[in-house]
Amino acid sequence: MAVFTPVEEADAEPFISRYGLGLGALTPIAEGVENTNYRLDTGQGRFVLTLFEGRTDADALPFCLGLTAHAADRGLPCARAMIAADGQAVGTLNGRPAAILEWLPGAWKREPSLEHQHAAGALLARLHLAGADFPLERANPVGPAARRALFDRCLTRADAATHALLDRMAPWVTGPCADPGAGLSRGPIHADYFPDNLLFEGDAPSGLIDFYFGCTDAFAYDLAIALSAWGFDAEGQPLPAALAAFRAGYESVRPLAPAESAALPALGAVAAVRFTLTRLHDRLFHDPTRLVTPKDPAPFLRRLDWWTEQAALAA
Repeated sequence: MAVFTPVEEADAEPFISRYGLGLGALTPIAEGVENTNYRLDTGQGRFVLTLFEGRTDADALPFCLGLTAHAADRGLPCARAMIAADGQAVGTLNGRPAAILEWLPGAWKREPSLEHQHAAGALLARLHLAGADFPLERANPVGPAARRALFDRCLTRADAATHALLDRMAPWVTGPCADPGAGLSRGPIHADYFPDNLLFEGDAPSGLIDFYFGCTDAFAYDLAIALSAWGFDAEGQPLPAALAAFRAGYESVRPLAPAESAALPALGAVAAVRFTLTRLHDRLFHDPTRLVTPKDPAPFLRRLDWWTEQAALAA
């Protein structure tokens, strides 16, 4: 269960009253690995109560919450944060920064069809276009410098098998390939566009959630992250039809420039390294008091191998 900071109804009531809401029921949301989430039922409707944990920088919340509201204002299925009586979206609950967001309907697709893949790609492109006039910027919290720091920290606890794994990632972390997105078109990106962050009602996207890795970076890098998330099976093997459908959906709204297309395999390799490193780090430095089992890094390492082969073919 992704509840790192327990919240009782007696804790929540004074907090949510600042937003003009009356508590009906507070229900933990089990999915997710970064923040604490509760379904919040009130007399005014249903919302999500989120407490932001260590990996989400409180200073980044104006960007993250601002971007999702900006996208919602432009017709995308994104949630707005509620504003408290003091004019602020973010408060403090049980020692954590916390916010209340609109509840979005639907459920994520565990086995998305090619039509769902196409729709997901198109929505990502719409997000990139919608963010063109978003005024805030945020450096990528898992950019080249952060990936190098994770890599170096993992080395401090690496056994022989882990050293071998890190060696496979090293060219994309410590060498000239560490930032293949430099010079490409950039702007606000989601940076965590996984199937469980996109809700559907029927076959139509109904909710794009979890903007807390959102940042300013190359649009093609965001596409590479999404392809790495949607276009492979649970073991990390590529699904060519899914990869093609997602990319076709994206390019039906925002065609890639030639330089973006050329860089996509290298960007995919860097995306695979990012998720391999964060999962490996979470395993090596797992806090047993956190009620989440760290994810296996191996499936993303297999994605890295595939993207590396594609980059070699494109060279």
